[in-house]
Order: sequence, then C-alpha cells, then structure tokens
Amino acid sequence: GRSVMGYMRARRLSEAARKLAGGASDILAVALDAGYGSHEAFTRAFRAQFGTTPELVRAGGSTQNLDLVEPILMDSSLLTALEPPRFETSRAFLIAGLGERYSCATSAGIPMLWQRFGPYVGNIPGEVPGVAYGVCTNGDDAGNFDYVAGVEVSDFSDLPEDFYRVRVPAHKYAVFAHREHISTIRRTVNTIWNKWLPASGHEIADAPDFERYGPEFDPRSGNGGLEIWVPIEG
Repeated sequence: GRSVMGYMRARRLSEAARKLAGGASDILAVALDAGYGSHEAFTRAFRAQFGTTPELVRAGGSTQNLDLVEPILMDSSLLTALEPPRFETSRAFLIAGLGERYSCATSAGIPMLWQRFGPYVGNIPGEVPGVAYGVCTNGDDAGNFDYVAGVEVSDFSDLPEDFYRVRVPAHKYAVFAHREHISTIRRTVNTIWNKWLPASGHEIADAPDFERYGPEFDPRSGNGGLEIWVPIEG
C-alpha cells in the first residue's frame, strides 16, 4: 500500500524516532543519519509523518503515540524440499565489517545493515576481494545474536574503529545452497534449523555460522545464489 520510496522514508523516520525517544543528544546527527541535509528538512518530514516534532518526541522519551512503520517481514515458512548439504571443513579466517545485535523479531533489519556496509567494500585495509560474508555469532538462549556484514581480511590492523572483528576457526560445516532470490533466504534458514537439523542427527557446534556470497551473487539484483554454512560437531 506504499510506494517503495514512501516505505523507505517512513522506515528511516521511524528509526529516527526511536533514537530520539532513547535520548539522542544531537537531533542534527539523527537527521543526517536518516538522509536529511538539515534540521529544518528533517523536522518538516518528521511532522508530516507523525504529526509532532523531533524535539517533543525526545522530550517525551517514548514512541508510544507514534504510528511507526516496521520492517516488512520476509517469508518465514518452511521449504517443501531442501537440497542435501555437502560437508566441508573450513579453514580459519578473519572477518571484518559492520555489525548489530539482533533477535528473531528484529532480524528483518539485516538488509539495512548490508546497505550501510556496501560503500566500504573494496576500500577496507587488508580486504580479500571477491567474497562477502554474513556472520552470526555470540548467540544466547534468548535468541539474540550478533550479525556481521563483512569481508575476509588478512589481519585486523588499520580497520575503522566501529568495525566488528570475527575470528572464524577451522571447523566442520554442513553447507547448504540457496539458489533463489535473496528475499527468500529466511525460508531456507528456517528449513535448515527447524526441519533438517532435528532430523539429521547432527549437533550444532559452538562456532559462527555464516552466509557466503561469492562472485556469482549480484548485490544489486539479489540474484545469483549464496551458501549457508552451519557448524556441526564431529
């Protein structure tokens, strides 16, 4: 029911409202992060979207009365059939990139993380070109995890201060192919964890799991396919 640009504008303003309600000290910084070039332009758009001002939301410390626009959730149903995985022992390697902590409920925000990371690709010190990785690590029993959109690097020196750094150890993995458009990846992931894993007899290992985006993947169109690497014991 929205244009693509209207959805993006509403999403950015909704995230800006959350930052303001959380006590953001600099409204201009929030405005710039949301894609607005001035405090005035941001305030006009914010008032048009929510009927109030950024200052009042920050002062009130709440988004309770705002009609926020949440991420569109991708299809989370299970696949009827999943290609059998291959089993491979990975080498140890280093990943560097942008990261955020997510839960199952907030993981629909991961594509925005990739959008932020895109401009860094090709300009990262020590970058190993050609492949990108989406790494899940530091999971807890409540379903929270760190997700890092990154690339392999030769070492961690000279990286931007806000970059996450992940050491992926040599380990045995079950490797699944996802050949469809990137927007359907949640179906494949859910099928792996909720259907294949319980029936496989394998146990998950305490190691990062990750998506591997090779040269065949087109980040502009979302086509080309990728691999999902799941660490297993044994």
